[in-house]
Amino acid sequence: MPSGGPEIEQLIQLLARLPGLGPRSARRAVLHLIKRKDQLMVPLSAALDRAVVAVKSCEVCGNVDTISPCSICADPRRGESGILIVVEDVADLWALERAGVGQVRYHVLGGVLSPLDGVGPDDLNLEGLIGRAGEYGEVVLAMNATVEGQTTAHYITDRLGARTCA
Repeated sequence: MPSGGPEIEQLIQLLARLPGLGPRSARRAVLHLIKRKDQLMVPLSAALDRAVVAVKSCEVCGNVDTISPCSICADPRRGESGILIVVEDVADLWALERAGVGQVRYHVLGGVLSPLDGVGPDDLNLEGLIGRAGEYGEVVLAMNATVEGQTTAHYITDRLGARTCA
């Protein structure tokens, strides 16, 4: 049931699409933003406008940053470990970085193989991985423990050869 103008309803609908926010949470968030328009809504709008222009995908690993290659790929100390960690999504890369896994490099696949959802090898950043993997002494597959994650890990292992994957 709409309780504001179309602009307010549109904000609620857009926020409700975000992970972890349903319609009720989105409505509460929008009301909070409206109540603090000058302190929250105006700076948030400006930050979103800047991010739309500045954020890009890293041409090397698939991370998101404001530069490409990203700050991780541009860091020369990262290559010293000889470890490449393959993750499903950028969120996984960021979680590993927050956990402090070390001076490693990453490769973001952009998802997992899922025939039921129509996601095949051509839909993932696999060719980029195949091209990069030979530069590293160890390739760590950090896939989620799901059927799709394990299927993707097996596919990558077959493509790279068992000797290069951990």
